Amino acid sequence: MSAKHVFAAAVLAYVASTASAQAQHAHVHGLLKLDVAIDGATLTIAIDSPLDNIVGFERVPRNDAEKKVVAQAVARLRTPGALFKIDPAAGCKAGQIDLDAPMIGLGEAKAERDAGHADLEGTFTFRCTDAAKVRFIDLALFDAFRTVRRVDVQIASPQGQFQRTVTRPSDRLRWGP
Repeated sequence: MSAKHVFAAAVLAYVASTASAQAQHAHVHGLLKLDVAIDGATLTIAIDSPLDNIVGFERVPRNDAEKKVVAQAVARLRTPGALFKIDPAAGCKAGQIDLDAPMIGLGEAKAERDAGHADLEGTFTFRCTDAAKVRFIDLALFDAFRTVRRVDVQIASPQGQFQRTVTRPSDRLRWGP
């Protein structure tokens, strides 16, 4: 098995284990969780957040003003290059975006794990000319979603596996040598 295949298997195992751990996470307003994985030319960012962090409520929008807030939040989420400013040395361009928040019409309806609580999950894929050169991502999440106070991050990269926490006023997620 080549080193590339070993690394890809390790990334998948790491992301799967973190996804399992996150499935059991507490629903904490103000906290947003990110998983960052680099595999070959692909950088993937997965987001998990209480819906309240994104739109200010955790239910179906009740009026035109709330529908407008949802539309603006979804528009921000659909421009990942503005939310995640990746180290330019890697030459990354935004690719596929998958968003899941049934309460606001994204993804398929499903039973929420806690009554009265709803989450947003998203996956953002970037294609890079040299993803291994990524050493930082500037997060515009605090400006885009004003109630986010802390971002907990798990990273699987060619430089290793890392855990980081980013809080206001800092917005730079950094790892590696």
